[in-house]
Amino acid sequence: MLVASLYAYAFLSEFILLYPVYALLFTDTGLSLAQVSSLFAIWSITGLLLEIPSGAWADAVSRRLLLCLGPLLSGLGFALWVLFPSYWAFAVGFVLWGTGETLVSGSYEALAYEELDHRGEAGRYATVIGRATAAGMIATAAAMALAVPVFAVGGHPAVATASVAACVLCAATALTLPEHRVRQEAPSYLAVLREGIAQTRADRRVTHAVLLVAFVVAVWGALEEYIPYLALEAGVPKAAVPLLVLLVTLGVAGGSMLAGPAERLPPRAYGLLLGLAALALAAGALSRHVAGFVLIALAFGAFQLAGVLADVRLQNRISGPARATVTSVAGLGTNVVTLGTYGAYGALSTYGSNGTTFALLTLPYLIIALLTARAPR
Repeated sequence: MLVASLYAYAFLSEFILLYPVYALLFTDTGLSLAQVSSLFAIWSITGLLLEIPSGAWADAVSRRLLLCLGPLLSGLGFALWVLFPSYWAFAVGFVLWGTGETLVSGSYEALAYEELDHRGEAGRYATVIGRATAAGMIATAAAMALAVPVFAVGGHPAVATASVAACVLCAATALTLPEHRVRQEAPSYLAVLREGIAQTRADRRVTHAVLLVAFVVAVWGALEEYIPYLALEAGVPKAAVPLLVLLVTLGVAGGSMLAGPAERLPPRAYGLLLGLAALALAAGALSRHVAGFVLIALAFGAFQLAGVLADVRLQNRISGPARATVTSVAGLGTNVVTLGTYGAYGALSTYGSNGTTFALLTLPYLIIALLTARAPR
């Protein structure tokens, strides 16, 4: 029941038909690009401010409770967008969505790891979390495919209704998850917050794992947003761009599925994986040809695999009651590096093409590959 519920939760949390079309809602409402950018800033700031506090709350109260509340808040935000389409409704919706995401971040991984450990199956965490991530990717692809016909039939209300329904079902799924931590065993909020931050700073193994998660996950995650621009630069017709985005999404899902077999990769092999993925991404981006997107899909799949393995390494190194807090510290680091990558992309793209910018932003992976390959086993 645990594993099936984790997979169902991961799928429903990403089966949001509103994702591919909410930009149209903003446009139809008459928002300027400056206003849309400010909404994205509100969304990002919400995540930055609440990431660690929400992780500590999960450790101090109930991870299952937060996994239930998270999608409900997101669904409420989506409903506000369609019921009261205006800048301030969108702003409140982004705050609710950002809050919902922070409640889930850290809580999901911590509950999955500790419940598997309770069953004596902690060694399955890589396989389970990898397949759960793949389920989320498949849900994203399915939502992209269904959004167009649903939007054509019912417009924004139809895709919003489907999205809110998915959020409600996701919250209901959370209630089926087991949680063997009892409230009396959990420390106070401030105590667990101090414990999580102290463990991240004092234990070098945990610190290195947190940094690895942040950089490995963030850079390619930010670059993924620019895939359509890279495709257009390569001369791909606009109608074919979604197909290339889908190809990359499938590559990412494939990488997630390999997490179990690849769990015990030694440091040199892990570094080689990152290095080869960086070279493949650079080659695909610089090719200026549609065939290059096969290399990009393979590279993103490898980065996704490396990210899941980095999370596995982090979970194996965390001890004590502050697992969600430490995981949220990694989530905060990911958000910071993501924002930095966006800034770097914007700055570099003014001096060169999208392909060149992609290639330059693979450098962090090459550095991480070298450092990882030199690390002790």
